[in-house]
Amino acid sequence: MVQKDLIWLVLGFPLLGWLIQSLFGARIAKSMGKPAAGLISVIAVAAAFAVGLLLTVQLAGLPPEARGIVATAFDWISLWNIRIPVELRIDTLSMTMVLVITGIGSLIHLYSMGYMSEEPEYPRFFSYLNLFVAFMLVLVLGNNLPLLFIGWEGVGLCSYLLIGYYYDKVSAAQAASKAFIVNRIGDAGFLVAIFLIFINFKTLDYTKVFAQVGQL
Repeated sequence: MVQKDLIWLVLGFPLLGWLIQSLFGARIAKSMGKPAAGLISVIAVAAAFAVGLLLTVQLAGLPPEARGIVATAFDWISLWNIRIPVELRIDTLSMTMVLVITGIGSLIHLYSMGYMSEEPEYPRFFSYLNLFVAFMLVLVLGNNLPLLFIGWEGVGLCSYLLIGYYYDKVSAAQAASKAFIVNRIGDAGFLVAIFLIFINFKTLDYTKVFAQVGQL
């Protein structure tokens, strides 16, 4: 049996880490030291990895044809015959990517604790990292194309923020702007692809699109 509602914790832990760093990171770093602030972000991603590993083990215990589970939160858009819910997909591919993102991500966070230890705006960097992980998880877990697009946009935003972390340096600002422009080019192709899929399949839901593709 797969406890599918746990998948929201996989996404929620990095978001919680981002929120704590954004609101209280500077205070924590000042009162308890920078390592304490960095450790919060490490724990957030490591906790997401632990829950993801548990779900992967549970998924492996199911027969192959049953390894595709959807956890739905609420309807995001409901207009005419278009229904776009906020829901996450648990299958072998998505959970493999979850383990890669959170496993390697937690090691990157841990390494960054030392690498960025002399930076004055230490919590800001870790807030960006936690948010980056959260959007990558939306990218691989979302069960419809609009959620995939939100994950894509979020990863692009975090790339811009991380590349431009040293915003007072002209080279960093220029590199961040270049990355932003390149992402917008990708957006155009992405939106065209989403539009064409909807025209052909009358849905943006992965499960329904895959079912129709299988019938072709």
